[in-house]
Amino acid sequence: MNHEREELEQWKRRYTRKSSIFKRVSKQAQTKVNEWIPEKAHKVVTESIKKMVEVTLKGSEWVSLQAAYRPELQEREVVMKERMEFYRKAATIEGAGTGAGGIFLGLADFPLLLSIKMKFLSECSLIHGYDPKQYEERLFLLYVFQLAFSSDTHKKKVLHLIKNWEDEKERLKELDWKTFQQEYRDYIDLVKMLQLIPGVGAVVGAYANYQLLDQLGEVAKFAYRIRYFHAVE
Repeated sequence: MNHEREELEQWKRRYTRKSSIFKRVSKQAQTKVNEWIPEKAHKVVTESIKKMVEVTLKGSEWVSLQAAYRPELQEREVVMKERMEFYRKAATIEGAGTGAGGIFLGLADFPLLLSIKMKFLSECSLIHGYDPKQYEERLFLLYVFQLAFSSDTHKKKVLHLIKNWEDEKERLKELDWKTFQQEYRDYIDLVKMLQLIPGVGAVVGAYANYQLLDQLGEVAKFAYRIRYFHAVE
């Protein structure tokens, strides 16, 4: 397990590293572009995220019976990768299809993509032996989601919570969904809004969804690896 531990430490250092100048300038540009995005688009994103958070915290809609617990860490991560590739393919096809349809189908992509992401995370929970029907586990899924799609500052806060989950979960009874949706929306707005442009939407939608699932898969792997090592220590 020494290799897995070292890989985890390297990932934590890399993931919390300060953004490059290019990323910071891109963020400033994105903030400006957000002012030009139709209010309808912002509302669709906000309501989709709010609904996803509510469904995740109140029920087990995302729970799949396809995933099963694996005893060894390496086995778990192999299965997680397989499931990520499955959902990444689905997200890529879905992104291309909705992107090709222009603004109306492009807006429909937001709730569909959120559903794909949460189904993947619920399977990760099962693979690692956790029950996503339990409130605290559904809450953990949302923090993993935030770790994948947030600003540099917020990522550090969320990573701290995940590293200390057994202690922190008792006080985290409610999720600040407004911060959640703002972080997520700001993270993906620029590239996803390009998906609404006729002519290039299909290409952008497919590429964006592929990359977003890839990002989520990597973060989920290391988030659950953190919990695994804490459990065996």
